[in-house]
Amino acid sequence: MPDRPRRERRPPPPLDAAALDRLALRYVERFATSRGKLTDYLRRKVRERGWEGPAADPAGVAERMAGFGYVDDRAFAEARAGAMTRRGLGERRVRDAFRAAKIGEEDAAEIAPALADAAVDAALTFARRRRIGPYAAAAPVDRAAREKQVAAMLRAGHSMSLARRIVAIAPGEPIPDDLAPLSRCDAEEPC
Repeated sequence: MPDRPRRERRPPPPLDAAALDRLALRYVERFATSRGKLTDYLRRKVRERGWEGPAADPAGVAERMAGFGYVDDRAFAEARAGAMTRRGLGERRVRDAFRAAKIGEEDAAEIAPALADAAVDAALTFARRRRIGPYAAAAPVDRAAREKQVAAMLRAGHSMSLARRIVAIAPGEPIPDDLAPLSRCDAEEPC
């Protein structure tokens, strides 16, 4: 079979204001997003494809999408926080995800009390998934094994005091009722 000559791919045409709006609409219909993430996406597209016409305003397009109700930072943050805590991730990891998604401080601050209230449940969910503390098959044999479990909980975003308390619970032992006050403990402020 003879080789067919390959057609060269033409680069996509440069963007204009209408094309940027279409890209934004397509993005928000496919993905839950924040204003900051949408702005970054639009800036990247302008950088990749070029721009034709008056100066591009990706932030203005993102604000307009928010005005239409297509983008809601607070709802996005609540959904992300709920999903992450259900997976067993702690408050610090959720806050890091908010920063990555460029959620504003005021939206993050409104969700912070709910994160603090769910801290113990999220830590116990993580411990159950990783078989740590009361969910382990056997107690850690040495200090290094306990520290590895504490380190895993810290990487998951839980506070040091809460991680140590959960790791200290013997396998099969019931969860003590006094764990609840630790939900407001922070790595920087001891209980």
